[in-house]
Amino acid sequence: PCASLQTRMQSLQPDPKAQYRSVYEALKRIILTEGIWRPLRGINVTMLGAGPAHAMYFACYEKLKKTLSETIQHGGNSHLANGVAGSVATLLHDAVMNPAEAVVKQRMQMFNSPYKSVLACVRTVQKTEGFGAFYRSYTTQLTMNVPFQAIHFITYEFMQEQINPRREYNPRSHIVSGAVAGAVAAAATTPLDVCKTLLNTQENTALSSVNISGHLSGMANAFKTVYRLGGIPGYFKGVQARVIYQMPSTAIAWSVYEFFKYFLTKHKLEKRA
Repeated sequence: PCASLQTRMQSLQPDPKAQYRSVYEALKRIILTEGIWRPLRGINVTMLGAGPAHAMYFACYEKLKKTLSETIQHGGNSHLANGVAGSVATLLHDAVMNPAEAVVKQRMQMFNSPYKSVLACVRTVQKTEGFGAFYRSYTTQLTMNVPFQAIHFITYEFMQEQINPRREYNPRSHIVSGAVAGAVAAAATTPLDVCKTLLNTQENTALSSVNISGHLSGMANAFKTVYRLGGIPGYFKGVQARVIYQMPSTAIAWSVYEFFKYFLTKHKLEKRA
Protein backbone atom coordinates (compact mmCIF):
# COMPACT_ATOMS: atom_id res chain seq x y z
CA PRO A 1 0.00 0.00 0.00
CA CYS A 2 2.79 2.47 0.82
CA ALA A 3 4.30 2.00 -2.65
CA SER A 4 0.92 2.75 -4.21
CA LEU A 5 0.54 5.89 -2.06
CA GLN A 6 4.06 6.96 -3.00
CA THR A 7 3.26 6.67 -6.72
CA ARG A 8 0.05 8.68 -6.33
CA MET A 9 1.64 11.39 -4.18
CA GLN A 10 4.54 11.83 -6.60
CA SER A 11 2.11 12.72 -9.40
CA LEU A 12 3.09 16.24 -10.49
CA GLN A 13 -0.32 17.35 -11.77
CA PRO A 14 -2.85 14.90 -10.32
CA ASP A 15 -6.56 14.82 -10.99
CA PRO A 16 -8.41 17.05 -8.46
CA LYS A 17 -9.90 13.86 -7.01
CA ALA A 18 -6.41 12.48 -6.41
CA GLN A 19 -4.79 15.39 -4.55
CA TYR A 20 -3.64 14.36 -1.09
CA ARG A 21 -2.17 16.35 1.80
CA SER A 22 -0.80 13.42 3.80
CA VAL A 23 -0.19 9.68 3.66
CA TYR A 24 -3.12 9.00 6.01
CA GLU A 25 -5.53 11.13 3.96
CA ALA A 26 -4.39 9.45 0.74
CA LEU A 27 -4.93 5.95 2.12
CA LYS A 28 -8.33 6.86 3.59
CA ARG A 29 -9.64 8.49 0.40
CA ILE A 30 -8.37 5.72 -1.89
CA ILE A 31 -10.08 3.04 0.23
CA LEU A 32 -13.33 5.01 0.55
CA THR A 33 -13.62 6.02 -3.12
CA GLU A 34 -11.87 3.15 -4.95
CA GLY A 35 -12.20 0.16 -2.64
CA ILE A 36 -10.17 -1.52 0.07
CA TRP A 37 -8.08 -3.55 -2.40
CA ARG A 38 -7.07 -0.60 -4.60
CA PRO A 39 -3.81 0.18 -2.70
CA LEU A 40 -2.67 -3.39 -3.44
CA ARG A 41 -3.00 -3.11 -7.23
CA GLY A 42 0.07 -4.46 -9.02
CA ILE A 43 1.38 -6.41 -6.03
CA ASN A 44 1.12 -9.70 -7.94
CA VAL A 45 3.57 -8.60 -10.63
CA THR A 46 6.01 -7.44 -7.94
CA MET A 47 5.81 -10.80 -6.16
CA LEU A 48 6.46 -12.63 -9.42
CA GLY A 49 9.76 -10.87 -10.07
CA ALA A 50 10.93 -10.41 -6.48
CA GLY A 51 12.14 -13.99 -5.89
CA PRO A 52 14.71 -14.35 -8.68
CA ALA A 53 15.67 -10.67 -8.49
CA HIS A 54 16.52 -10.76 -4.78
CA ALA A 55 18.32 -14.12 -5.08
CA MET A 56 20.73 -12.63 -7.63
CA TYR A 57 20.91 -9.41 -5.61
CA PHE A 58 22.14 -10.86 -2.32
CA ALA A 59 24.30 -13.59 -3.90
CA CYS A 60 26.15 -11.00 -5.99
CA TYR A 61 26.48 -8.63 -3.02
CA GLU A 62 28.00 -11.23 -0.67
CA LYS A 63 30.47 -12.52 -3.25
CA LEU A 64 31.68 -9.09 -4.34
CA LYS A 65 31.75 -7.69 -0.79
CA LYS A 66 34.10 -10.45 0.39
CA THR A 67 36.33 -10.27 -2.69
CA LEU A 68 36.65 -6.47 -2.69
CA SER A 69 37.05 -6.19 1.09
CA GLU A 70 39.99 -8.59 0.97
CA THR A 71 41.56 -6.52 -1.82
CA ILE A 72 40.91 -3.04 -0.41
CA GLN A 73 41.17 -3.69 3.35
CA HIS A 74 42.55 -7.15 4.07
CA GLY A 75 40.75 -8.77 6.98
CA GLY A 76 38.52 -5.75 7.58
CA ASN A 77 35.22 -4.24 6.51
CA SER A 78 35.58 -1.74 3.67
CA HIS A 79 32.70 0.72 3.19
CA LEU A 80 33.92 1.32 -0.37
CA ALA A 81 33.66 -2.42 -1.06
CA ASN A 82 30.15 -2.48 0.42
CA GLY A 83 29.04 0.41 -1.79
CA VAL A 84 30.55 -1.03 -4.98
CA ALA A 85 29.14 -4.53 -4.28
CA GLY A 86 25.67 -3.08 -3.67
CA SER A 87 25.85 -1.05 -6.88
CA VAL A 88 26.81 -4.02 -9.05
CA ALA A 89 24.15 -6.22 -7.43
CA THR A 90 21.61 -3.54 -8.36
CA LEU A 91 22.41 -3.91 -12.08
CA LEU A 92 21.23 -7.54 -12.00
CA HIS A 93 18.27 -6.90 -9.69
CA ASP A 94 16.86 -4.05 -11.79
CA ALA A 95 17.20 -5.95 -15.06
CA VAL A 96 14.51 -8.29 -13.71
CA MET A 97 12.41 -5.87 -11.66
CA ASN A 98 12.31 -2.78 -13.93
CA PRO A 99 9.60 -4.02 -16.35
CA ALA A 100 7.49 -5.53 -13.56
CA GLU A 101 7.71 -3.00 -10.77
CA ALA A 102 8.73 0.28 -12.34
CA VAL A 103 6.52 0.14 -15.45
CA VAL A 104 3.55 -2.23 -15.06
CA LYS A 105 2.97 -1.77 -11.32
CA GLN A 106 3.23 2.03 -11.34
CA ARG A 107 0.89 2.40 -14.32
CA MET A 108 -1.70 0.26 -12.56
CA GLN A 109 -1.38 2.32 -9.39
CA MET A 110 -2.11 5.70 -10.99
CA PHE A 111 -5.52 7.34 -10.45
CA ASN A 112 -8.06 6.25 -13.10
CA SER A 113 -5.62 3.71 -14.51
CA PRO A 114 -7.17 2.26 -17.70
CA TYR A 115 -5.62 -1.19 -17.17
CA LYS A 116 -7.90 -3.91 -15.80
CA SER A 117 -5.13 -6.44 -15.11
CA VAL A 118 -1.37 -6.99 -15.28
CA LEU A 119 -1.72 -8.90 -18.55
CA ALA A 120 -3.86 -6.14 -20.07
CA CYS A 121 -1.26 -3.55 -19.08
CA VAL A 122 1.60 -5.59 -20.57
CA ARG A 123 -0.30 -6.14 -23.84
CA THR A 124 -1.33 -2.49 -24.18
CA VAL A 125 2.16 -1.12 -23.49
CA GLN A 126 3.71 -3.65 -25.88
CA LYS A 127 1.20 -2.83 -28.61
CA THR A 128 1.19 0.98 -28.33
CA GLU A 129 4.74 1.74 -27.21
CA GLY A 130 6.78 -1.33 -28.14
CA PHE A 131 9.02 -3.64 -26.07
CA GLY A 132 11.46 -0.81 -25.42
CA ALA A 133 8.88 0.87 -23.18
CA PHE A 134 9.51 -1.77 -20.50
CA TYR A 135 13.14 -0.66 -20.32
CA ARG A 136 12.66 3.02 -21.14
CA SER A 137 13.43 3.92 -17.54
CA TYR A 138 16.06 1.20 -16.91
CA THR A 139 19.03 3.57 -17.09
CA THR A 140 17.01 6.10 -15.09
CA GLN A 141 16.18 3.38 -12.57
CA LEU A 142 19.88 2.62 -12.24
CA THR A 143 20.66 6.33 -11.91
CA MET A 144 18.39 6.30 -8.87
CA ASN A 145 18.96 2.80 -7.49
CA VAL A 146 22.75 2.70 -7.70
CA PRO A 147 23.17 5.66 -5.30
CA PHE A 148 20.23 4.37 -3.23
CA GLN A 149 21.79 0.94 -2.80
CA ALA A 150 25.28 2.35 -2.25
CA ILE A 151 23.94 4.55 0.59
CA HIS A 152 21.73 1.67 1.80
CA PHE A 153 24.52 -0.91 2.09
CA ILE A 154 27.10 1.51 3.51
CA THR A 155 24.61 2.71 6.16
CA TYR A 156 23.59 -0.86 7.06
CA GLU A 157 27.17 -2.04 7.48
CA PHE A 158 28.02 1.13 9.44
CA MET A 159 25.05 0.58 11.78
CA GLN A 160 26.11 -3.03 12.29
CA GLU A 161 29.58 -1.86 13.28
CA GLN A 162 28.02 0.42 15.90
CA ILE A 163 25.38 -1.84 17.47
CA ASN A 164 26.60 -5.33 16.55
CA PRO A 165 30.42 -5.07 16.29
CA ARG A 166 30.98 -8.81 16.71
CA ARG A 167 28.69 -9.46 13.73
CA GLU A 168 26.70 -12.16 15.50
CA TYR A 169 23.18 -13.15 14.48
CA ASN A 170 21.09 -10.57 16.34
CA PRO A 171 17.56 -10.05 14.92
CA ARG A 172 17.03 -6.74 16.72
CA SER A 173 20.26 -5.23 15.36
CA HIS A 174 19.43 -6.39 11.82
CA ILE A 175 15.93 -4.88 11.98
CA VAL A 176 17.15 -1.54 13.38
CA SER A 177 20.10 -1.31 10.98
CA GLY A 178 17.90 -2.22 8.01
CA ALA A 179 15.24 0.34 8.93
CA VAL A 180 17.75 3.17 9.41
CA ALA A 181 19.58 2.28 6.18
CA GLY A 182 16.30 2.28 4.24
CA ALA A 183 15.17 5.62 5.70
CA VAL A 184 18.47 7.40 4.99
CA ALA A 185 18.76 6.06 1.45
CA ALA A 186 15.08 6.77 0.67
CA ALA A 187 15.19 10.38 1.84
CA ALA A 188 18.46 11.11 0.03
CA THR A 189 17.26 9.76 -3.32
CA THR A 190 13.65 11.05 -3.37
CA PRO A 191 14.37 13.65 -6.13
CA LEU A 192 15.58 10.86 -8.40
CA ASP A 193 12.51 8.77 -7.58
CA VAL A 194 10.13 11.62 -8.47
CA CYS A 195 11.81 11.93 -11.88
CA LYS A 196 11.64 8.15 -12.38
CA THR A 197 7.92 8.13 -11.57
CA LEU A 198 7.31 10.86 -14.14
CA LEU A 199 9.20 8.90 -16.82
CA ASN A 200 7.40 5.65 -15.98
CA THR A 201 3.88 7.06 -15.85
CA GLN A 202 4.23 9.69 -18.61
CA GLU A 203 1.54 11.91 -17.01
CA ASN A 204 -0.23 13.43 -20.00
CA THR A 205 -1.77 16.33 -18.07
CA ALA A 206 1.55 17.33 -16.55
CA LEU A 207 3.49 17.04 -19.82
CA SER A 208 0.93 18.89 -21.93
CA SER A 209 0.88 21.77 -19.44
CA VAL A 210 4.55 22.46 -20.24
CA ASN A 211 4.04 21.89 -23.98
CA ILE A 212 5.70 18.48 -24.15
CA SER A 213 4.19 16.21 -26.79
CA GLY A 214 5.03 12.54 -27.22
CA HIS A 215 7.05 10.62 -24.63
CA LEU A 216 9.36 12.27 -22.13
CA SER A 217 12.74 10.52 -22.04
CA GLY A 218 15.98 10.89 -20.14
CA MET A 219 16.77 11.87 -16.56
CA ALA A 220 18.00 15.34 -17.56
CA ASN A 221 14.68 16.14 -19.26
CA ALA A 222 12.77 14.72 -16.29
CA PHE A 223 14.71 16.93 -13.84
CA LYS A 224 13.94 20.04 -15.91
CA THR A 225 10.27 19.12 -16.22
CA VAL A 226 9.85 18.46 -12.49
CA TYR A 227 11.40 21.85 -11.72
CA ARG A 228 9.13 23.63 -14.22
CA LEU A 229 6.07 21.97 -12.70
CA GLY A 230 6.83 22.11 -8.99
CA GLY A 231 10.07 23.95 -8.29
CA ILE A 232 12.43 22.63 -5.59
CA PRO A 233 9.55 21.22 -3.43
CA GLY A 234 8.50 19.15 -6.46
CA TYR A 235 11.63 17.03 -6.06
CA PHE A 236 10.51 15.93 -2.60
CA LYS A 237 6.90 15.03 -3.31
CA GLY A 238 6.01 11.79 -1.56
CA VAL A 239 9.17 11.74 0.60
CA GLN A 240 7.18 10.79 3.71
CA ALA A 241 5.43 7.88 1.96
CA ARG A 242 8.75 6.78 0.44
CA VAL A 243 10.52 6.67 3.82
CA ILE A 244 7.55 4.91 5.48
CA TYR A 245 7.58 2.36 2.63
CA GLN A 246 11.33 1.73 2.64
CA MET A 247 11.91 1.42 6.41
CA PRO A 248 9.86 -1.77 7.01
CA SER A 249 10.80 -3.07 3.56
CA THR A 250 14.56 -2.94 4.18
CA ALA A 251 14.17 -4.01 7.83
CA ILE A 252 12.26 -7.14 6.77
CA ALA A 253 14.63 -7.86 3.86
CA TRP A 254 17.75 -7.71 6.04
CA SER A 255 16.26 -9.66 8.97
CA VAL A 256 15.07 -12.47 6.67
CA TYR A 257 18.35 -12.49 4.76
CA GLU A 258 20.48 -12.57 7.94
CA PHE A 259 18.31 -15.35 9.40
CA PHE A 260 18.77 -17.64 6.39
CA LYS A 261 22.45 -16.75 6.19
CA TYR A 262 22.84 -17.76 9.86
CA PHE A 263 20.65 -20.87 9.46
CA LEU A 264 22.45 -22.15 6.36
CA THR A 265 25.92 -21.38 7.74
CA LYS A 266 25.12 -23.12 11.02
CA HIS A 267 23.69 -26.14 9.17
CA LYS A 268 26.78 -26.33 6.98
CA LEU A 269 29.13 -26.22 9.99
CA GLU A 270 27.13 -28.90 11.78
CA LYS A 271 27.36 -31.19 8.73
CA ARG A 272 31.14 -30.73 8.62
CA ALA A 273 31.40 -31.48 12.36
